[in-house]
Amino acid sequence: MGALRFDAIEPGLVFETPGITVTEGHILGFAGLTGDFYEIHMDDDYARALGYPGRVAHGLLGLALCDGLKNRAETRFAAIVSLGWRWKFSGPILVGDRIAAEVRVASKRPTRKPDRGIVTLAFLLRNQKGETVQEGENDLMVWR
Repeated sequence: MGALRFDAIEPGLVFETPGITVTEGHILGFAGLTGDFYEIHMDDDYARALGYPGRVAHGLLGLALCDGLKNRAETRFAAIVSLGWRWKFSGPILVGDRIAAEVRVASKRPTRKPDRGIVTLAFLLRNQKGETVQEGENDLMVWR
């Protein structure tokens, strides 16, 4: 399927992304990239003392993986640029969790430029148990 342009995108469209298993390598690589070595991400004992079964992935790592999963889905958009995110961290993502997202077109609106429009996408990022671990919205500018 080709990338959907603005006029072919309808509010209410729902699709699933592929999944990805979050590994220790993801967490260590993200920590190295961002400089965020906070103990909950790096130290199992510290995370267990807080009531988690082990280290918790960075929230922003979950968001980044969610965006990547969206871009690997069979349903794709003729995107120009992401304009912003409104995001909530609902639960932990742990080493070994397999995450995937449900994506729903929440709304769309034209812009002043006749060759583009803005689509608002709503996400539910879930683990292998079906638990929502992150959720939110992304405003995406797409070609008309």
